[in-house]
Amino acid sequence: MTCAAIQWMPTSVAIGRQLAERLGVPGHEIVLHRFPDGELRVTVGPAAPTTIICCSLNDPNEKLIALLFAAEALRRGGARRLVLVAPYLGYMRQDAAFYAGEAISQRAIGDLFAKTVDRVITVEAHLHRTATLNHVFPGIETDNLTAASVIESMLRADTLDPTTLVVGPDTESRPWVSDLAGRLGLAFAVGEKIRRGDRSVQIVFSDPAPLLQRPVVLVDDIVSSGGTLIGCAEALASSGVSSIDAVVIHALFPPELLNEFNRAGIRSLRSTNSVPHPTNAIAMDHILADALRREVVGTSIAENRV
Repeated sequence: MTCAAIQWMPTSVAIGRQLAERLGVPGHEIVLHRFPDGELRVTVGPAAPTTIICCSLNDPNEKLIALLFAAEALRRGGARRLVLVAPYLGYMRQDAAFYAGEAISQRAIGDLFAKTVDRVITVEAHLHRTATLNHVFPGIETDNLTAASVIESMLRADTLDPTTLVVGPDTESRPWVSDLAGRLGLAFAVGEKIRRGDRSVQIVFSDPAPLLQRPVVLVDDIVSSGGTLIGCAEALASSGVSSIDAVVIHALFPPELLNEFNRAGIRSLRSTNSVPHPTNAIAMDHILADALRREVVGTSIAENRV
């Protein structure tokens, strides 16, 4: 039996195959069959002692059920260690009950996976009041990778104007916007978000003077409804920037929104491939493969000793 293998959900085919190739391990697509009443039948490939499951958790509801079924089949088939690679990790935004009776989805999903897998690897998890990913998944190994290095590489290839300003839409974005700007040797600015609803957001810059006639790289971690990105672009355009190019880590928005982004002043938008999307331009398979390397190396050493 091969000591390590990768299996992927149908929506994560591309990145799953890339990881299998980079790591030099067998790969297999998990097959989903939907019965007329909506129930799922899940069929996995041959289990390895260490089995890596690749599944990005955008549109997560059906995928969560499929992952549970896949884990059951893999454990029963001989997998002693299960590693979940979820380049985008859903259900992290609800980390507290803001009103009576609300479920804390982050806690529920954390407890679920902590009982199902042995390690969770993701990229730029959407954590606010939660300090680390270890608090989400108690008792198992976790990795919350940064996308800064792959974004840096892409932007360096662009040969940026040295006056370029790296901009984040709100105070929550300050840590990774300042990190990216520092890597590139550029200045940065952060807006202030005033949210009036899920799709109504106003962004303001307290001092617009430094923005005047400067090219901007607008960076956001998650774009879903597009309201924050549009609000920030409109604020930047009204402040007199010379151009706006956007970089998104997790592109969850419908492609039709690209026209609205363009009307708001964004001339280009590129995203990582954490979620399959027409704007994908930044591959993350090598940082995920680096995080997985010890799973493969460790099992290979054990295999050689037998």
